[in-house]
Amino acid sequence: MLKGKTAVITGASRGIGKAIALNMAQNGANVAIIYAGNTEAAADVRRQAESFGVKAEQYQCDVANWDESKAVCERILADFGSVTILVNNAGIIKDNLLLRMSEKDFEDVIDVNLKGAFNFIKHLSRSIMKAPGGRIINISSVSGMMGNVGQANYSAAKAGVIGLTKTVAREFAGKNVTCNAIAPGFISTDMTAALPLTIKEHANTTIPLKRMGTPDEVAHVATFLASDFSSYITGEVIRVDGGLCM
Repeated sequence: MLKGKTAVITGASRGIGKAIALNMAQNGANVAIIYAGNTEAAADVRRQAESFGVKAEQYQCDVANWDESKAVCERILADFGSVTILVNNAGIIKDNLLLRMSEKDFEDVIDVNLKGAFNFIKHLSRSIMKAPGGRIINISSVSGMMGNVGQANYSAAKAGVIGLTKTVAREFAGKNVTCNAIAPGFISTDMTAALPLTIKEHANTTIPLKRMGTPDEVAHVATFLASDFSSYITGEVIRVDGGLCM
């Protein structure tokens, strides 16, 4: 499905990003694994990706840092020659009620979740626009669609990702590049595992499908959006949330 294409996935050492990287590798894409700090976890993802017979490399990067992101993107282009697919998945949470939220916690979440996506789109856009069937996929959240108590920073960042997605879709359409967003709901990852049990139990009662999703269920949608099967879809936000936000 993705044979011969190169995909860059940020936040790919665990959770949803890891699942996307491995699913795309399984479908034939070479993968550049971007991670923040856990080198061994990223190396494990790289080894698993290579087992599918594709090229895989890992790159440590603070996606919120303009210069660092630019340098890493230049290394990726030198290593792979070109990039066809970009998945902006890197994200952090620093939850608190707005009245208790610090300026730093607000800025940090905006910088990683929103500015990080902008940085990688900016630095890789020329290569993606030259590639046949370029694809940009941004991981947003249902929190960015409906808000969430204690997540003023995260909800604002993920809503911003949706606005960024739609603007990039319009600006890049002339180059036959599509840009779409995926909005996961409650997905079983390290991030949701850290949530209090009461919140997780409440989530399961409010989700129509009565369960959390899996990283693979998000990854399948990402691979579809990266493939030729999605060639006439752009500027869209696809929820993977078990019906939570319908």
